[in-house]
Amino acid sequence: MAMERSDRIRVMLIDEHPLFRQGCRFALEQAGDCVVVAEASGSRQGMELAKQHTPDVILIDALLSTNDALELARQLRHSSPRVAIIMLTAFEDEEQLFQSMKLGAAAYLLKGISPEELVDAVHSVSKGVYIINDNVLSRPTVAGRVLQTFRQMTAEEPPEVQPLYSPLSTREIEILDYIARGNSNKEIAKSLKISDQTVKNHITSILKKLSVNDRTAAVVHALRKGWIRMDAE
Repeated sequence: MAMERSDRIRVMLIDEHPLFRQGCRFALEQAGDCVVVAEASGSRQGMELAKQHTPDVILIDALLSTNDALELARQLRHSSPRVAIIMLTAFEDEEQLFQSMKLGAAAYLLKGISPEELVDAVHSVSKGVYIINDNVLSRPTVAGRVLQTFRQMTAEEPPEVQPLYSPLSTREIEILDYIARGNSNKEIAKSLKISDQTVKNHITSILKKLSVNDRTAAVVHALRKGWIRMDAE
């Protein structure tokens, strides 16, 4: 039985190249549970169409010729906090990867991925999974900047002397502590002797309990409440 349109993942494409958009549309709609609700070739058109069509997932070309892909992603996250953003790039750039993570993008992927990998990524981010962190935390230089950012974001607001009640389980706090120290999902799974999927499930639960959209916000929240600590090295 065909899936009802309302049950499908609503996807929007923002890319300057019609042929690439057509390829993405074909791959996604062939999956059967995704529908491309809008396409845009630039940021201004993208903002307008996003407001009209309220997509669940937005794919953005990270290398828009106007050089405003990150600003566009930031505005979209502000206007639609629950939208999952996938940044697509022709080549990886650590600065762009770091900035994408800071603004809350769910994934940062090379355009050379297969159609199946694109569909899998859309499925994952639509469920609240943040693929980007695996890329960020697997790179020592980027991970170091992430840790420094956490320290700066909490420096002016010290944690509570008496930590407030936490809605998180002991294991979830443990996982947040690992994330704050720059560990990837695979590293956390190995350290705790659990599966990668179990780690992802815990992270999804953490985001839901704290009503935040990404792991950066979850870590900062936990630091401010005193649930975890990150002393300067």
